[in-house]
Amino acid sequence: MLAGILAGLTWGIETLVLGVALAMTPFFSTEQAVFLAPFVSTFLHDACSAIFACTYNGVRGNLKNVGKALKTRSGKFVILAAAIGGPVGMSGYVMCVANLGASVGAIATAVFPAIGAALAYFFLKEKMQWYRWIFLILTLTGVYGLSYSPEVNIANFWIGVLGSLMCSFGWGIEAVILARSLQDPEVTDEIALQIRQTTSAVVYGLIVLPILKGWSFTLSLFCGTGWLIPTIALAGLFATISYLFYYKAISKIGASKSMVLNITYVAWAIIFTVIIFQDTSVLNPLTIVCAIVVFVCSILAAADYKDLLKKE
Repeated sequence: MLAGILAGLTWGIETLVLGVALAMTPFFSTEQAVFLAPFVSTFLHDACSAIFACTYNGVRGNLKNVGKALKTRSGKFVILAAAIGGPVGMSGYVMCVANLGASVGAIATAVFPAIGAALAYFFLKEKMQWYRWIFLILTLTGVYGLSYSPEVNIANFWIGVLGSLMCSFGWGIEAVILARSLQDPEVTDEIALQIRQTTSAVVYGLIVLPILKGWSFTLSLFCGTGWLIPTIALAGLFATISYLFYYKAISKIGASKSMVLNITYVAWAIIFTVIIFQDTSVLNPLTIVCAIVVFVCSILAAADYKDLLKKE
């Protein structure tokens, strides 16, 4: 559970850092830049994360085991999970935000633990007691309260709905596949992360960017853009740390519990906005109450009371 909470904490920092990068001038210079920004930033983000994961595994002497893991059935399923959770899930999120607005996009992000928990119940036999479902729903309600905005600009409702489904099912399915794959002793959480981030970067680089004709814009970002690339790389570093904790949590307590703990990143982002940027405008009675609800209810939704009583 601690690993799941730390995954949310570090992803909250990653969200803020990546937000800083996306607010930089190069991503607003032209209409093409605005359109390509989410896809290009995600590619660079995952590519940097893959490099950090490779360095981490290299220091720990795990790189030789990556090849062995790829030969296993579980390793191949991690590749599938990466393709579903990365390009499909993230592209769906971008579609949702672009067509339904940022607040609805955040709701789509919040729904994936519920879908993932349902999928984990059917495919992994991970049981969710009725009271844990209640705490999960309260957690999602708190996330909605933190991300709510009355200004919803709906450009295309049905494309936005399609994006929401791609996002929530993509990320939910990814967690379930990973939970099953991590049961294989050949596929540790560190190796799974290496495969996941590398696969995501490759799919974006070889498929998504060529389709969107975004390679020339991507390469232009490496010249005369100041701190843009280092900022994206920093976000990639925190993403790597977050994924390490997230995968550790999935391997120890399962997909459904890990997802509901990971979603606390929305509340952590509020806290770090105040601490790092000294921006107290985000603090109001609604955000304070919702943040408390997210933290408390996510932990209660992930806790296994029967196991605790047995230990006592």
